[in-house]
Amino acid sequence: MAPKKKSAAEMVSASKLAKLIEEETVDAYGDSEQVAGFFTKLEENLAMPFTTEVLGVEVVVERVDLSDDGRIVAVCARDKRRQRIPILDLPLPDPLPEGAEWVAAYRRWVRGG
Repeated sequence: MAPKKKSAAEMVSASKLAKLIEEETVDAYGDSEQVAGFFTKLEENLAMPFTTEVLGVEVVVERVDLSDDGRIVAVCARDKRRQRIPILDLPLPDPLPEGAEWVAAYRRWVRGG
């Protein structure tokens, strides 16, 4: 049996994630400002485009965006189709793209960890 693949959060130390979360939330008031801050960090730091697999299909993550309900989503493309997938649900590739620690920090923050 193949070893279980590590998640982005498992590949970044808990102390590093705590520092990233603190850096992003220290001056933000309320959840919407904090989400906007994480969105900005992802836009600035996550190396895009990158390829990953969603439901067994290879897609290209072209960019991140904010949904109308205030969630961070990845805009994924395959051929001429586009699909917005919540960044919380997006499988990340191995190796991780540069800046993936911000995805892990956001996921940890959302989940209260």
